[in-house]
Parts: sequence; C-alpha cells; structure tokens
Amino acid sequence: MAHRRRSFVPAASAAGLTSTRCSQPYPEKPLVQYVLVVDAGSTGSRIHVYRFNHCHEQPELEHEVFHHIKPGLSAYPDDPEAAAHSLDPLLDVALANVPPSQHHCTPIVVKATAGLRLLSAGKGDIILEHVRARLTSAYPFPVVKKDGVVIMDGKEEGVYAWITVNYLLENLGAGERKQTAGVFDLGGGSTQIVFEPALPVGHVMAPGEHEYDLQFGGFHYMLYQHSYLGYGLMEARRRIKQQVVDRWHQDGHLAQPNGALVHPCLSQGHHETITTDSKLVGAALIDAGKNDKVELAGGADGLERCREVVRAHLFDKSGKCPVRPCAFDGIYQPSLQHTFDHGDIYVFSYFYDRLSPLGFGQDFLLGDVREAAEHVCRGDYAWFESVKGAEDLARRFNKNPSYCLDMTFIYSLLRDGYEIPDDRRVHMAKKLQGYETGWCVGAAIAVLDEGQYCSVRELD
Repeated sequence: MAHRRRSFVPAASAAGLTSTRCSQPYPEKPLVQYVLVVDAGSTGSRIHVYRFNHCHEQPELEHEVFHHIKPGLSAYPDDPEAAAHSLDPLLDVALANVPPSQHHCTPIVVKATAGLRLLSAGKGDIILEHVRARLTSAYPFPVVKKDGVVIMDGKEEGVYAWITVNYLLENLGAGERKQTAGVFDLGGGSTQIVFEPALPVGHVMAPGEHEYDLQFGGFHYMLYQHSYLGYGLMEARRRIKQQVVDRWHQDGHLAQPNGALVHPCLSQGHHETITTDSKLVGAALIDAGKNDKVELAGGADGLERCREVVRAHLFDKSGKCPVRPCAFDGIYQPSLQHTFDHGDIYVFSYFYDRLSPLGFGQDFLLGDVREAAEHVCRGDYAWFESVKGAEDLARRFNKNPSYCLDMTFIYSLLRDGYEIPDDRRVHMAKKLQGYETGWCVGAAIAVLDEGQYCSVRELD
C-alpha cells in the first residue's frame, strides 16, 4: 500500500511568491503576507499596501504601495453610499498590487480620524457601516473583525505610532527585550505622548485610561499614553491668539490707538483679524457690523514674552492635579525625568514640519529649539544663513507670520508641559527605514500580531 506524502508548504510559496529577504520562511509561517490599511482622514483617504515576509518569527516589512485620494469620507455627510464608493479607487490599487492568490487572506482595516467624529447625529457611524458593507460585498479582502472599520480615538492612534517607531527601530520582537523609545506626535488638533515608564520596584502607575497593556512579540509592555485634545498646533494657535483678547478684557493695556491688540507671538508689522467670543470684546475693538471680529497686530516681543502667554494659558500648573504627578491640564503622567531618563524621545508630524526647515536634523538638544525660537521671534533670520535652503526661509517666515508662535508652542510644550530639560537629546524623523513614522505601520503590525491570515496549507 502506497503511503501518502504529507508536507507543510507556505501558502505564499505554493502560489509562487518570493521574498527579497529569504527563500524559506520561518516554520509554520507564510513566506509573504500582505496587509491593507486605509487611513480615512479629514481631508482625504489613503491606502497603504504593506508586504511583509516571515523570514524570521516576527514579520518584517519589505515593501509598501501608497495611494491618496481627495476628498475624505466626511465630505459625504448625507450620502453614506457615495462615501463608501469613494474608496473604490484605493481598493483598485490593492487589487492591482496584491497577487490574486493572496486576495482571500489579505486583511484590511479602515481607520477614520477626527473628520468623521465631528459629523453630527451619528452620521460618521452610518458612513462606516456602508464602508464595511461595500468592502464585504464588492472586494475579496477579509475585513478584520475587531475594530476593522472604526473611528479611531487618540489612544489607539498614539499606541499604533509607538508600535511603528519601535518596530522600525527594531526594539520590538523576538530575542532580548530592548529599551523602547517614547513617541510625541503633534497634529493639528491634538498631541499624543506614549512611553514605557520604568517605575521603581514596588511602584505601579496610577490606574486609569492612561494605561495601555500591550502584549506584543512575546513581551509585555505597560505603556503610559494620553491624547491632549485642543493642544495640536492649529488649535493651540487659536487658543493663544484668544488669550491676548482675554488679557485685554482684564486690563486693557494691549490695545493700540487704532483698536488693534498687540500680540507678542506674531511677527512685526503683521495684522490679522480673528473671530472670537464677542462677550469678551470691547466696543472699540468691534469691526463695523461684526461683533465677533478682533484685529491682532504683531509685536515681535521675543521668545520669553510669547512664552509667558503660552505658558499662562496652556501650561499653567497651579490648577488641580487630582493624581500626582501631573504634566499639564491636570493630567496624571509619570515624570519623564524620573521614569524615562534613558529612553530615546522621538518627535514627528508638526514637530518635523516646523523644525526641519530650520536645519534641525535627526537629533538635537531641546535647548537648540529654544535658541532657534529666540532668533525666529526676534526676526533674526540671518542666523539661519548656513541652513540648506536658507534662501527660502524669508519667504517661509513671511508666508507664516505665526512661525514664532509655533516655535514657542513647540518648545513650551516639551519644556514647560512635559518638563523635558534643555540638555535632553531629542530624535526627529519623518521616516524610519523609508517608512513614515505615523500610526499606519503600527496598525498593520497589530493586525498580524493578533492572528495569522495566509496560513500554512497541508498539501497531499
């Protein structure tokens, strides 16, 4: 009687797929695994087609295809079916770049950010219901069951960004447990912090929503995370400008004879009109026929005067702190100096967008940010002459008269808010190993960590 030969062959190998890193996969793992991540942002949606290999026990990212479309899902508040169909061009990119043999085992997640959350009366949820229905009825890719199509909160976004950075730094995975990096993300409406505090023996973090218990790559990570709504760069700008109006209402000394309010964080000679709370505005400052407009005039009073305004309005620590220690806004946070004094600090998003044009590289001291902010706020642009692309800086500063405000906020957030000392080294990256330091890679890694999709097949 003939014996049947039984062998275990990776699905990817059986389908003729190869990896650029190895020819044989880790036992019981597929050689190649694709993951699809759709980032449904407020202004547009984009898809990341990630290709991983299993040359080792943990997946290795070896290729990415990216495509972006506008507008975002929130542009269809009253037509959820049209919103769902708007993603078709992204899914067509996935169909074209994932081999047909892998379609059935290539998971997809759709993560929406603040744009959908701002829609009224549950319209965002209705749109996502139609998105899920469209994916399951028209496309072969399996939708991840848990939170596969969802509006993502700040906690999830921050933790995924932490996974992205530490994965790309090779701090996560099999082998020896490594010191992880802390991540600081600065968006337009919010800012996130995620790090792994090293608490003294016998001490634990105070319980609360800031805890994130992560099991990943065979290791346990107890993370601290918090998302500060209203502390993103654009929202901070608005609040800092409003603060000058509030202070004028209290003592009136900031008004010029022409009725404009002097703002110490704006460049000299700049004038702008902002919409504000009319209850705080005196009659002399009201534009004709508009009771909610106030004119601001740039004062260019330097970093420290601007920092006084920023610190007083956003990072005043004299208020309540229910559970100590607090960072700012009464929010509990283990001290970075005491529980994260040796870990690398990585900043990205608007940190990168504002600092990189001024010549900041991959790492620098926080005190360097202060020095650059001092020159920006004084209008001493000659100081940046040695910076690559310095000839464009004057145009950049003129185009953005809030650059002093932005730089002051960034410095004050890190120094006054998080209490990072000036001599602490900070790392900055838009990309690591060629991949963006946002949340998308982390979301894909989390999908793979929770389950295997292109499983090993038993062949006769």
